[in-house]
Amino acid sequence: MRAVIAEDSVLLRVGLVKVLEAAGFEVVAETGDAEAVLAAARLHEPDLAVLDVRMPPSFTDEGVRAALALRASHPATAVLLLSQYVEERYATDLLTGETAGFGYLLKQRVADVEEFIDAVRRVAAGGTALDPQVVSQLLTRRHSDPLDRLTPREREVLASMAEGRSNAGIAEQLVVSESAVAKHINNILAKLDLPKAEADHRRVLAVLRFLGV
Repeated sequence: MRAVIAEDSVLLRVGLVKVLEAAGFEVVAETGDAEAVLAAARLHEPDLAVLDVRMPPSFTDEGVRAALALRASHPATAVLLLSQYVEERYATDLLTGETAGFGYLLKQRVADVEEFIDAVRRVAAGGTALDPQVVSQLLTRRHSDPLDRLTPREREVLASMAEGRSNAGIAEQLVVSESAVAKHINNILAKLDLPKAEADHRRVLAVLRFLGV
């Protein structure tokens, strides 16, 4: 079975390569961005693509869009998405279509090698592998407040945004880097299911949601 991997974390990508190769897969390409993995798929026609949900440049939904593109252009290629946490909106969108040869797992599952490889083989064979937490949250949070999805740190960032602070101001207040603040804000915008729009407009919408407007 031939596989391609798209994961921007170098350490995790190296680990995925080793785990898949030890399980008998041939990793024909590995990359850190969505565009490169689509090019690799056109070149190698892999049996399996393992994709991170969030990759450069915006760290929002690049992996999801790549998965949808792959399933449209390479229907024979099984797709396994990996995410740091449950992306309910994306999971729902992907599961409303064809689910054969599709998997959605949290990255923590990679630590249990046997369980992970079992899921990979199931997806590669045309089956489905859904993380138990994905299923649980889709069932229990269907009608919950999107703000409940935010981590404590993301709530702090959103509160600072509501105070009118810039990214630099938030970074100084929370004693973190501006890049970390930008990543938190991307996570907030995605978790609040805000519509695609200009970045500044989405920022205002996020604050309004936080304030209950």
